Amino acid sequence: MDAILNVSIPVFAIILGGYLAARSGLLGQGSTVALNAFVYYFALPPLLFLSMARVPLAEIFHWNYLGAYVGGLIGTATLSLVAGLVFFRRHAAELSLQGMTAVFSNTGYMGVPLFLTAFGEKGVLPALILTVFNGAVVVGSVVILIEFASSKSGNPLRIFRDVGVALLKNPLVMSAVVGVVWSALRLPLPKPLTSLCEILGASSSPCALFAMGLSLVVHKGGGNASETGWLVFLKLIAQPALTLWLAFGVFSLEPFWAISAVILAALPTGALTFVVAQRYGIYVPQATQATLVSTVLSVVTVSALLAWFGIG
Repeated sequence: MDAILNVSIPVFAIILGGYLAARSGLLGQGSTVALNAFVYYFALPPLLFLSMARVPLAEIFHWNYLGAYVGGLIGTATLSLVAGLVFFRRHAAELSLQGMTAVFSNTGYMGVPLFLTAFGEKGVLPALILTVFNGAVVVGSVVILIEFASSKSGNPLRIFRDVGVALLKNPLVMSAVVGVVWSALRLPLPKPLTSLCEILGASSSPCALFAMGLSLVVHKGGGNASETGWLVFLKLIAQPALTLWLAFGVFSLEPFWAISAVILAALPTGALTFVVAQRYGIYVPQATQATLVSTVLSVVTVSALLAWFGIG
């Protein structure tokens, strides 16, 4: 319990700070837009680049571990897609954000410090691998789907051209791609560049969380309670359950890696979901509320999971 509380309380405090700043009138709606623009264009790209560039690709591609986690992610996203189409009547771009809300674990801001507390510095690698995967692959995929859904051209070739241009202009996708190339070429990272990326990257999570707190006032009551409850169920219960079955039953991972996959799948929705939603002006109230509720409830669910695995 102490491990998850030590990680979650600062998250709640930053969100509360943003909420109080908006309620008091100290910061207005324009602050939410400005903060998210800073995170999206200036803080996250250096973080994604550095995450990819400094980790050897051989360490990232732990295939069975990724298979268990990705399998749970895809299974959960499929459940989200079906419910989004049948019950919540969401259009394509919203379905992309809905799926991201249901599966995007907060592996960076919560996972890394949680694993550092629970396993020590040598046990952080599983969280780092999935932080890189989520930032590069999951976010990149969602951005691609949104761009496809948002394209107004009926010609398939023009759609692909428009999406390609949009991706080339997208700082999150391109920073991850440049980081992969940098790592593959084994280029050195100059100290000034590393320091710059670390300083900017460190600001991404607190700024995103603070902006989310601001948004709670702006979008108060804008979410659907049943939809929020469904998304939180998928994130905190369905995804870790599917991952547990895959990690232990299908892929037969070593205990440490199997437990790591399940715990990281059980983490609440990451604030980057809100950042992407705010950037495109899609699904903002739902992403905000699901992120907040899943973060609050994860204190109980993740603590129970840690106790079950004998960690804490």
